[in-house]
Amino acid sequence: MCGIAGWVDFRSNLSDKNEIMKNMRQCISHRGPDSQGDFLDVHCCLSHTRLAVIDVEKGRQPMCDGAYTIVYNGELYNTEEIRNDLIKSGQVFSTKSDTEVLLKAYITWGERCLERLNGIYAFAVWNSVEEKLFIARDRVGVKPFFYYAYEDGIIFASEIKAILSHPYVKPQIDREGIASLMLLGPARKGGLGVFKGIQELEPAQCGTFTARGLMKRRYWELKAVPHTESLSDTIGHLRFLLVDSIQRQLVSDVPLCTFLSGGLDSSLISAVAARKYAKEGRTLSTYSVDYKDNRKNFVASAFQPDEDAPWIVKMSEFIGSEHTNVEIDSPLLADALIPSMRSRDLPGMADVDSSLYLFCGEVKKSFTVAVSGECADELFGGYPWYHKRELLYSDSFPWSGATAERAELLKTGILGDITPYEYVKDAMRQTTDRTSYLDTDKDDDRAMRRMFMLNFYWFMQTLLDRKDRCSMAHGLEVRVPFCDHRIAEYAYNIPWELKALGGREKGLVRKIAEEFLPKDVVWRKKSPYPKTHNPDYMRLVFGKFRALSEERSFRLTEILEREKITELIASEGKSFSKNWYGQLMCTPQMFAYLIQLEMWLREYDPEIVL
Repeated sequence: MCGIAGWVDFRSNLSDKNEIMKNMRQCISHRGPDSQGDFLDVHCCLSHTRLAVIDVEKGRQPMCDGAYTIVYNGELYNTEEIRNDLIKSGQVFSTKSDTEVLLKAYITWGERCLERLNGIYAFAVWNSVEEKLFIARDRVGVKPFFYYAYEDGIIFASEIKAILSHPYVKPQIDREGIASLMLLGPARKGGLGVFKGIQELEPAQCGTFTARGLMKRRYWELKAVPHTESLSDTIGHLRFLLVDSIQRQLVSDVPLCTFLSGGLDSSLISAVAARKYAKEGRTLSTYSVDYKDNRKNFVASAFQPDEDAPWIVKMSEFIGSEHTNVEIDSPLLADALIPSMRSRDLPGMADVDSSLYLFCGEVKKSFTVAVSGECADELFGGYPWYHKRELLYSDSFPWSGATAERAELLKTGILGDITPYEYVKDAMRQTTDRTSYLDTDKDDDRAMRRMFMLNFYWFMQTLLDRKDRCSMAHGLEVRVPFCDHRIAEYAYNIPWELKALGGREKGLVRKIAEEFLPKDVVWRKKSPYPKTHNPDYMRLVFGKFRALSEERSFRLTEILEREKITELIASEGKSFSKNWYGQLMCTPQMFAYLIQLEMWLREYDPEIVL
């Protein structure tokens, strides 16, 4: 994994702009601490900062081949298949790196190379003869690609901070940005970078930038097709896809571990990985995260009926892994809110981010690559909104039903003609209008497909955004096997009665997991990402927010009503009766989000343009 940055301008000579590109590259040097490189042409500059995982010695970037130069962030999991096809077409290779494979694939097949890729990627290829920049992002949106387009020019990078370092770009937010932060945050509309003028390639988008401007298109979509397989064939098909995806993502020339929470998804991945390692005479290393005094303060709930810790021990012993548990204390968790915000360049999922940020920092001390179980719940119906009809048919995001209360915090008139409820509803509609149906779909089938789309393009994107930024802040590559696009395509068309086999969330995945896991682990109720149950955390974040609000430099009053903030503080958050963002962001996380928003306003200092 790496960081990429670039600048194309058809009005200017960029061949001497190395200082600007150096600044952009340094902003994302954490993504690739192993080496850096630049390419300077008359109308194009490309920069790369590398985290070496495959072919450590020869895979340096930017990589050139004749008129073509590439910068690439990602990993191809079918490198050898593509390499063999290219060799048959006459290509000759000088490295083992997937970068060279991707570059030659584009040279050979043009934009249609995207149809052949299995992996996670964001890349740009400059053609110096045609003076054309081609850009693309992976189908699922695991790797980021932000850009700022202006007349005759485009500036792009893996992270927003690099774009903001460019002298042409001013940090500004308008009404759309404020609406995003306060009505949707920590989620974002697809393509929206929140800062005015900064956009993001959406999952499965590619584009060409020439002197005529930027032309974008979507090269892949979830499509409804009839599911004609029997239950046994479905189990066999999905088993193949899952095991194949996991095993492909274990390839690495540097140390690799897995994350293990004791839940279904991470346990399945770790078990498959441990089997493969055992056959090779190796022992898998696993990591988990926990919080100081969580056992003492844990209270069972409908969302989390039991603790993770005993299940982690059980699974580690079962697969024979070398396990490390990272324990985080509340003060450290609260202090990490600010660096985790910086890693995303925006307020995020509060302590859900900061804990991952700290966790990845510990893992990086021994490993460069980790494999994680994210995104199974979105694809296979693990969340309650797949199972409760009132949520399945809701006209708002099922994980974010606090639109009215969020809007009440805003300064009167600051959104102009943006109506909060309609803004959120329209954001949903932009996604659900793209839903593909079969003519034979009944009402519940159609509702399930819409919910799949919302999870895939909203909730999942928020988690992937978090995963990329909080891990890459430490130069740690985290792979997500459930995000294989083949699995997403297949899952989209599995009938609900098979997907929820036995009336259980992710019942089909559980059935497959019986081959790999102890039965009680297989059928354990879903447990969310672990969070602290220590009441000290609420006291800490509440105290931090109250202290910030009393400082003369307090910025939140530029977008929020002072009296609403005072009311929140006086009630210790009870005046805001709903969860900020699903079960992961309750009252403590609301205050943590507001802390991140306040510090974002101070550190990024965006001009508010209404």
